[in-house]
Amino acid sequence: MMQDGGSEIIPACFMSTHEGFCGSIKTFVRDFVVTEIDVTGQQVSAASPQTSKSFTDRAREPGWKQDDQCPQDDTPARLGSLDLSVVLGQSVNEELEQFAGTLKGENDEAEKLSKLEFSLGFFPDKHQRANVHRAIRQRFPFLMTVTAQPEIRVREDPDYRELSQLVTHDEAEDFFRFIDAKAQGSSFAFRPDDDKEHRTAVHHFISRRFGKLVETKSFVDQGVTQISVRLRQRGRPKKRTMDDQKEEDIYTAFTLCKENLETLEAITYMAAALGVLPSDFTYAGIKDKRAITYQSMVVKKVSPQRLKQKTAEFEKRGMHLSQVRSVREPLRLGHLQGNHFDLVVRDLRPHGVSDTSRSGAEQQSHVAALVEEAAENVKARGFVNYYGLQRFGSGQSIQSDSIGLALLKEDMVNAVRLFFTPEEGDDPHSQAKRHFLQTDNAKEALALMPMYKARERLMLRALNRYGTGPDGCTQAWLSLPHSMRVFYPHAYCSRVWNEAAAHRLTTLGHRVRKGDLVSLQTKVEDTGDSSSAQIHVVTDQEEREGGVQPETSVLPMPGNTVAYPENVMGAWYRDRLARDGLGNCRFRVGNLKLNLPGCYRPPAGIPKEASQRKTDSRDATLQSNRTRMHIRLTLILNFDLDSSCYATICLREIMKCDP
Repeated sequence: MMQDGGSEIIPACFMSTHEGFCGSIKTFVRDFVVTEIDVTGQQVSAASPQTSKSFTDRAREPGWKQDDQCPQDDTPARLGSLDLSVVLGQSVNEELEQFAGTLKGENDEAEKLSKLEFSLGFFPDKHQRANVHRAIRQRFPFLMTVTAQPEIRVREDPDYRELSQLVTHDEAEDFFRFIDAKAQGSSFAFRPDDDKEHRTAVHHFISRRFGKLVETKSFVDQGVTQISVRLRQRGRPKKRTMDDQKEEDIYTAFTLCKENLETLEAITYMAAALGVLPSDFTYAGIKDKRAITYQSMVVKKVSPQRLKQKTAEFEKRGMHLSQVRSVREPLRLGHLQGNHFDLVVRDLRPHGVSDTSRSGAEQQSHVAALVEEAAENVKARGFVNYYGLQRFGSGQSIQSDSIGLALLKEDMVNAVRLFFTPEEGDDPHSQAKRHFLQTDNAKEALALMPMYKARERLMLRALNRYGTGPDGCTQAWLSLPHSMRVFYPHAYCSRVWNEAAAHRLTTLGHRVRKGDLVSLQTKVEDTGDSSSAQIHVVTDQEEREGGVQPETSVLPMPGNTVAYPENVMGAWYRDRLARDGLGNCRFRVGNLKLNLPGCYRPPAGIPKEASQRKTDSRDATLQSNRTRMHIRLTLILNFDLDSSCYATICLREIMKCDP
């Protein structure tokens, strides 16, 4: 049952002993399509009749390039648009981009840079000047325009630079766009901030510079504190009415189709565009990034009409919204039956060295037989229900579970240093991490860290402000939102569960044994909370009679509310945690406001409604002045999985290697 080929974080233990095969997945984004299955057992609808075609439909049209799956935009720019290349002309726009790039860099010449100006040229028509002002503010929130009629010049906005010393550049840009829009009834929220002194500085800045336009307040949402900014009402303030209160309770549901985006990344962008908090979005589960995914979502405090107005903007970022409608309540995490997968595995071939004694047709037949055997075995016996690499951060030098272990041991300094372990290579991101570890200088590392690395920049700002000692490192972790902080301890607990599943199968086999835990519920929801789980301990008589079904068996993911098996697996858990120094761990990190209750997870997953078919493609290769045709098999798989099961893990069982 043990075979080579698994990574160390996912044990090399399998349910079946078939040979498997090699192949490539996610060659194109469209090769991995995930569709959520709601609690009624229905796949969420891809598109409504009123909406445009879905991504998968458009992927088959001529306007899509096969290499990157991005639509080709050949629509000519309109004269009335705010496209700077149209408003200013291509050459001036390119010079402006260079000027803006110079100002955007963080260095010690801030005072010198703040005095730089760039002339956009002369604009005699006042309507044209208005378009220029609007286009600049939209594209470069950190610039201000100065008019000496009819010339327009741009320079850095000093208010922007001051705010960007307090918050991230992305937050500062979004805040200035919010100020510029002046949309009545809109609001803006900064990222979670548990530092009261820092929040006070942000409040004072906004009150001093924009106090006549906006008002601010701090509020607590799901245990984290944030600053909310709202436009002041024009005229005399009116009392809050029942209708106003009802607006807070508006819920709008929609189907989100996203491409090559993380779920949380998509939510963050939509929240900023709508002027609400990311926590106002609810969903049943997080979906893969490198895929085309369909899932249900609900957003609070946004009407269907307002959401529809933003759909065109969202499409530009790889998000397609459909089935927009009013509902009465938010979604709940884990409130789904599972997911449907449409997968393509390309370039199928046997493991090991090819058998040159076989003809092309014989090799193709051999691979087809391997595929058929593997698919039938997994349909019948399922797969070990490991947490997939997405849970741990694939491709990193230091996996997230190692950081999580340091946090559970409350070793904040080591956790920070593990977090900043550089990847192999010399990219700017790794250079900045390497510089911090070598010099302990957070300010210099921040100047080197790319702008898009928001998590790293948040921590470096906190380390620069509070120091790199234990207290400073604690503040650095608190600078991250709760959902980001808890990700790392969850990763550690997930790794322990993976090892437990492999140990259980190799030592006790597939049968249910005395002391095992079984679920009395028809479905165990892996929501990270075991408080409502109904668990039964298998008795000696139940094992002898064999009346307990293996599919009801569960294993606990460590936490402070779970029960452990009352057999050798219970001892294994205790020894495993003690080996990592967590023998007396309460699975709470008070300084970081983290609580891990644990959960129960079935050790086996079963694909449902599974089907497969094989196709072949022909590649022409020139050899010795003659063309030789290579026939390559492609496997198309369709199946359903329960929630929190990973399709890549199912594929791993089928192929007997990491896909």
